[in-house]
Amino acid sequence: MRKLLLVIASAAAWILAMDLDAADAAKSVFEIPVRDAHAKPTDLSAYKGKVLLIVNVASKCGFTPQYSGLESLYEKYKDKGFDLLAFPSNDFGGQEPGTLPEIQKFCSTKYNVKFPLFDKVHAKGPQKDPLYAYLTSAATPPGEVGWNFEKFLIGKDGKVAGRFKSAVKPDDPELIGAIERELAK
Repeated sequence: MRKLLLVIASAAAWILAMDLDAADAAKSVFEIPVRDAHAKPTDLSAYKGKVLLIVNVASKCGFTPQYSGLESLYEKYKDKGFDLLAFPSNDFGGQEPGTLPEIQKFCSTKYNVKFPLFDKVHAKGPQKDPLYAYLTSAATPPGEVGWNFEKFLIGKDGKVAGRFKSAVKPDDPELIGAIERELAK
């Protein structure tokens, strides 16, 4: 039994290392494996050529009301080559304990969210999702995500074009200006 557990642990470590290697080798977010809202493996290649705002979200956070502003931002720019991608995370104070169906229901009923929601991820720590490994290493400044609702702006080329802390609201002129500059490129 002990040998079997050791083999399983080794295999899990190898798979995690492979995913992190994929993030390290990625030249853009479009190449990084993610899981969609049904936990099905996919990637972000469908968003090539668009400006993206990637946000780690949570339902029980002081920043949760930002869902309204994020939806407004999405509605304002979605027909101009912009998309907003939300990745729930329970890494910060256990503020996203729900299952994916519970999170989806909460977002749609409480905030009328229509932007894409993806599977729950680890946005920090040793189990960090490959997407967040890429974002936190490619952003300026680099480093771990600080809290829920941190925002990464991605240019049409799939590279990080900006990073905005949780306290930056979706209607902040700095964020709006950065999005509009990327859309104009």
